[in-house]
Amino acid sequence: MLTLAVLISGTGSNLRALLEAASEPSFPARVVVVGADREADGLAHAEAFGIPSFVVPWRGAAERAAWGAELAEQLAVWQPDLVVLSGLMKLLPPPVVAEYAPRIINTHPAYLPEFPGAHGVRDALAAGAKQTGASVIVVDDGVDAGPILAQRRVPVLPDDDEASLHERIKPVERELLIETVRRIATGDLDLAAPVPIS
Repeated sequence: MLTLAVLISGTGSNLRALLEAASEPSFPARVVVVGADREADGLAHAEAFGIPSFVVPWRGAAERAAWGAELAEQLAVWQPDLVVLSGLMKLLPPPVVAEYAPRIINTHPAYLPEFPGAHGVRDALAAGAKQTGASVIVVDDGVDAGPILAQRRVPVLPDDDEASLHERIKPVERELLIETVRRIATGDLDLAAPVPIS
């Protein structure tokens, strides 16, 4: 059984979907802890499913190394097989990445390498893109630059704004995340030598 630590910053819609999937007896992974960089609304999902949680408050870029060290200490308590970034809006410091690489994955609301960074949906609209997408990647020290594990296209509609487009991307992100975790857990996907979902 693959054990997961999930890190969030916001409402945790991807976390909720993963918790629901993992509650099915046939799903080959379990969330053992949920962490956040603030008192995030999504921590309520962990509570609802009886999953332990922790908060390591972000204290600014000058304190990034200390924040990363404290985060690593919290994760070490649980020894997860896989760390899932699910809307965590902070870059993990290199020592944290090095500790778990390549066993850290992240979702992103764009068809990478298109529109990396914190504003992928907004950037797609600003560029006049006709389609964007969702991706799941292995986290490295870059910004949304790691190996792509899964992705799917989402069309941009003529009347889309940032909110409406993001709402249509989110379900795709959730499906890709759950399927990627399943493939990692069953050994169909080797994070050391990933072969993307076609």
